[in-house]
Order: sequence, then structure tokens, then C-alpha cells
Amino acid sequence: MLVLGIESSCDETGLALYDTQDGLLAHALYSQVAMHEQYGGVVPELASRDHIQRAIPLLEQVLAQSGRPRTAIDVIAYTQGPGLAGALLVGASVACGLGLALDKPVLGVHHLEGHLLSPLLARDPPAFPFIALLVSGGHTQLMRVDGVGQYALLGETLDDAAGEAFDKSAKLLGLGYPGGPAISRLAEFGDPDVYSLPRPMLHSKNLNFSFSGLKTAVLTVVKNQITNICEQDKANVARAFVDAIVEVLVAKCLAALKQTGLKRLVIAGGVGANRQLREALNAQAEKKRFKVFYPELEFCTDNGAMIAFAGAMRLQRNPDAAQREYSFNVRPRWPLEQLQA
Repeated sequence: MLVLGIESSCDETGLALYDTQDGLLAHALYSQVAMHEQYGGVVPELASRDHIQRAIPLLEQVLAQSGRPRTAIDVIAYTQGPGLAGALLVGASVACGLGLALDKPVLGVHHLEGHLLSPLLARDPPAFPFIALLVSGGHTQLMRVDGVGQYALLGETLDDAAGEAFDKSAKLLGLGYPGGPAISRLAEFGDPDVYSLPRPMLHSKNLNFSFSGLKTAVLTVVKNQITNICEQDKANVARAFVDAIVEVLVAKCLAALKQTGLKRLVIAGGVGANRQLREALNAQAEKKRFKVFYPELEFCTDNGAMIAFAGAMRLQRNPDAAQREYSFNVRPRWPLEQLQA
């Protein structure tokens, strides 16, 4: 079965072809980062317009890479939510229009399920069950994953997600957008002993997170140094911030493993590419004898491959999940725990 995946939930347009026998055949991605950088964040209307321009050229690109004609596509999977409403509508309309033209069924996919399952595309995929730390954009959640569609929420952020804290703190330091990679790079040059920032909910005795206070602490430090903050001082603040957020994420992951008795941990989403987080988790995995899995770096951010793969996994469980029903709706707010197995 050949599945075309279309991802357009935010500021990346991704398309991919996944074959249930031959694996991932081709994928292509266009990022809008350069366009949104001048505004300091994603402008939804501009994002939607750009998806319209990119979807069909990317489709032609993945078809050419795979060597398959468009008539060989069996199912078209698209991101139905969550995400920006206008951006989601572009992907949904492209999917349903193409499905109608080719007389192929379509399937709406949950964006976060795509991230959760993306480590299964790696060369060393995890087996079920496992604990998943989902750190993607506005989401920071710990899930128990027993299979496709079998997700139990263990804990989540009560305010800012980790990715939001990265971006907002980077902006306070004048690092621009996107802030996550920039503040992580700057932290490598920082002195860990200059500043000490809070570790929110580190000892909360539950698996929830809170990062709004950490961002506020960064703001306080920056305001106190506003007249004479230098590049080294920015690096020191960045180091303190990254150390704090990594310590909290790692501690909660360890607590989730202990609480469930599981020995496999999956990290999914954009923050999963963070070098400091990976180093800290790998060190703990060796020490405490559990195994940690990550998506390939190219699949940490939003991409079409994870949508094609999640769609294929859904169809293997339920071949009737895709329908030749081309009137569509999108779900900008769609909690993962509401997803039916």
C-alpha cells in the first residue's frame, strides 16, 4: 500500500511517500523560517499562503524521487489537526482535491500521533510499549504508548511548553526566530556557575511541567543586566536556561519510567533534536539501564514522512479508516487523548 502524506499544520510544508512493503520512498520539506524571521514568529496568514504555493511542486518532487506515478498512490493522508486553522485547511484541501481527482481515499491524521510514531522510522525503532516525551512546538507531554492509537497521558505542561520557553527566552536574549537552536548553540559557550535559574515542578511528585516561571526568571536576569549585558553574559544566561530545562525534562522522564516499570523511552518533536537533552538522557540511560530512542534529526521537526507513516499504521489496524469522502474539516484544537484507537 502506497500512502502519500501531507503536512501543513504550521510553518513547514512536507510531503512524503511511504510504502508498507518498501518503507519510506521519498520525502520533501519546505521551511518558512526565513519568511517569518523578520516578524519574530509565525504569521498565520502568510503561512497559509505559502503552503498553497509549495504543496504541488513538492508533490511532483516526491513522485519524481520515488519513481512512482501519482496513479500508484493508494491513500492520501493529511494532517487534520492540531495546528493553525488556515494552514491545516490548505493541506486538507490539497489532499481531498487530489483524492477526488484520482478516485483515491483520504485519511485525516493527528499531527502529534505523527510525532509520537516518527521514531519508528529510524534504523533502530522501539518496540511497544514505551514512554514518550512529546516536546513539539506548543506541546510538552509524557505519554504511555502501548500501540498505535493506544496512548495514556501521564503528564503535561500547565502553561508554556518547553519549545515555547526556548523561543521566548531566545527572543529576550535578542537571538531572533526560531530561538530554540540559537539558544542551545549559545549555551555551549556559557559558564554554568554564573547564574542559577529555577527548576519548575522538579519536585512536584507528579509528571506535569511548568516553564512559564523559567522564562520569567530569564526576563528578570536580562532586565537587571539591560545596560551592560555582553555576549558572554548572554551565553551564561543561555547555559543556565538550557541546564534548567534539560534537568526538568530528564527528571520527569526518569520518574515516568520508574512509575510504569518500562525500560524504553522515546523522545519525539522538535526539542528532541536538542544536543544537550540527548546527551543528558543518554548518560542517564547508560547509568540506569534503560534504552532511549530518537527520531532521525530530519524527522524531529514537522514533516510529511511522519504523516504518511502514521496514516499507514492506522490503515494496517483498520483498512476502512480512509474514506472517499472529500468534504473535509480540520481540528485546530485536538487533544491527543481524544484520538480513537
